[in-house]
Amino acid sequence: MRKWMLAAASVVTIGFAGPAAADDPIVIKFSHVVATNTPKGQAAEKFKELAEKYTNGKVKVEVYPNSQLYKDKEELEALQLGAVQMLAPSNSKFGPIGVKEFEVFDLPYILPDLATLRKVTDGPLGAKLLKLLEPKGMIGLAYWDNGFKQMSANKKLIEPADYKGLKFRIQSSKVLEAQFRSLGAIPQVMAFSEVYQALQTGVVDGQENTWSNIYTQKMHEVQKYITTTNHGYIGYIVVVNKKFWEGLPPDIREQCDKAMKEATAYGNSQSQKENDDALAEIKKIGKSEIIALTPEQDAAMRKAMEPVYKDVAKRVGQGLIDEFVKETKGATN
Repeated sequence: MRKWMLAAASVVTIGFAGPAAADDPIVIKFSHVVATNTPKGQAAEKFKELAEKYTNGKVKVEVYPNSQLYKDKEELEALQLGAVQMLAPSNSKFGPIGVKEFEVFDLPYILPDLATLRKVTDGPLGAKLLKLLEPKGMIGLAYWDNGFKQMSANKKLIEPADYKGLKFRIQSSKVLEAQFRSLGAIPQVMAFSEVYQALQTGVVDGQENTWSNIYTQKMHEVQKYITTTNHGYIGYIVVVNKKFWEGLPPDIREQCDKAMKEATAYGNSQSQKENDDALAEIKKIGKSEIIALTPEQDAAMRKAMEPVYKDVAKRVGQGLIDEFVKETKGATN
């Protein structure tokens, strides 16, 4: 049924586009699942502004935030069918459609900081990973940051034993499943738009997310404790429907590409500020107690998650993990 609805949406989209008059703008529907006042939301709005400016109105970008059009599981299928032209899904979303290599970004503690991340995404490894998307009918245009994840629950999360038996919402990712199972927790895949209610009603006990996502989705209102772990990274890959992108007039595509590069630089520069501001607001509101781990407690968490690397190597290949680690180690030397 969902596939039928998505296919119908794509037909409707094509039907309305029709035989466009010469002065009709080219419409890019850009769908995403987070709020406008997040790093991704702001970058999407910046792309809209610049793409329309650089093409002198020949392109119109319609941004649909907060899962207005599609939820997590639906959006990539919608893009492949042409119901939307552009998305910015998290790295985790590409594993379920057969591009498992992006799961390496989900490995706990593999990225120590954003500077290290840039070394990967702006280099040959990042470019090689984007090329893997083309057989799936999409082109990867950019890597967008959100930031580093924290753990939250209605009990204090200080050591690995504290996670045992708790139900944690996760994105659809085999790596994240393995991560929580290594802690003795129960991972539950759930759409981002459903997390607040699930936390509020006790369907799940906790979740992991960046400060900006926790704040904009009001998760801090329904979680008593948030532990500063910085254990994982949430980033997004901006993808566009391959047939649509390659069908654009070369000058229009060039201007949109320029707009995307500038929107990426803007969004990524904003991500740290958005997370810092969100943390400050969460502290001010005071509904969640913020817990800082000692170096010994942090080391215990890292040790507990070590088995995840071996598990993921079976899926993505030890070679890719080694290549990723080589890039990240090189950035910090």
